[in-house]
Amino acid sequence: MTTDYYEILGIDKNASKDDIKSAFRKKARTLHPDVNKAPDAEEKFKELGKAYETLMDDNKRATYDRYGEDGLKNAGFNTGGPFDGGFGDLNDIFNSFFGGFGGGFGFGGRPDPNAPQTGDDLRVDVEVTFEEAVFGVSKEVKFDHLEQCSECGGTGAEKGSKPITCPTCHGTGQVQTVARTPLGAFTQISTCPDCHGTGQKISNPCKACKGYGKIEKEKKIEVKIPAGVDNHSKIRVSGEGDAGKNGGRAGDLFIVLHVKPSEYFTRDGIDIYTTLQISPAQAALGDEVIVKTLDGEQKVQIRAGIQNGNTIKIKGAGVPIISRPSQRGDHIIVVTVKIPTKLSDEERNLYRKLYELNTGKKMQDSLMAKVKGVFQ
Repeated sequence: MTTDYYEILGIDKNASKDDIKSAFRKKARTLHPDVNKAPDAEEKFKELGKAYETLMDDNKRATYDRYGEDGLKNAGFNTGGPFDGGFGDLNDIFNSFFGGFGGGFGFGGRPDPNAPQTGDDLRVDVEVTFEEAVFGVSKEVKFDHLEQCSECGGTGAEKGSKPITCPTCHGTGQVQTVARTPLGAFTQISTCPDCHGTGQKISNPCKACKGYGKIEKEKKIEVKIPAGVDNHSKIRVSGEGDAGKNGGRAGDLFIVLHVKPSEYFTRDGIDIYTTLQISPAQAALGDEVIVKTLDGEQKVQIRAGIQNGNTIKIKGAGVPIISRPSQRGDHIIVVTVKIPTKLSDEERNLYRKLYELNTGKKMQDSLMAKVKGVFQ
């Protein structure tokens, strides 16, 4: 099955949103599993929904056009599509989109127990440093998942044999019992006790997987964490979850990132914050100082007369935008004026002169003595 979203919808790369919507409506009517009985109709319909959802979202479309489907996953976008929650709710979504088109696209009755079923999704928590989250990094991720048993090919039956249709439920996975009461006869439907709802029985189970069809194995993969991710960001790796059933696709692996705090930087969205302590003289006269940034040390100009709590901005020195890594936020420096707690005699005399200049009166010796006592 193709994974080119434009090809799936049958449109060119310059298609407008109206073109995308029109193409989706047209294809959805022919691919809907209530109309199309092909074995892969469900998967094709889900792929159609995934293509539609991606190309109708401006941010997702821009990322897809530049980096493809892998770029969407690495950027933390949900690539499951609108039908990712399972086929059971597909009727509601379809009717919502088409306004109840045809009136008969319902999914009446129970699903076929032998139909392909998607495997379970998995979650792995990964810790990264503050700088790794800002600039991106490749990490080796280790996890356990269920793989299809290589001995039986996922059937659960020993080589040379295969599952048979359950004679009790005739492959439906359910049995009906009729209870007669004074109010009449009632039909009760329950899970088949012989096949436990699978619709099949295995008389000779595979020794490797004990009839389950799957085996738990440890796996290691290299995951590219894009620049700009934040704490609790999720990265979806398609097909790395548990193996599916009856030929269904594997689930997905969700990597949840935990970013270690920095001792120097704090983050707010795509902006970085630090504090800078300066002396009253630097605040009054201005100065040029060297500060630490994400890109290394940099000279910063302090303007004369800067006040406590004022900020200095270094544009473009913050966190990259995930979908546009060439664009970054800003580095905001919050200035704090540090009042000295100890003064030398020379400093005390200078501050005395400054006091007299600012107030227009001489400092009394008694007050000077108190000042001297405080700053000693």
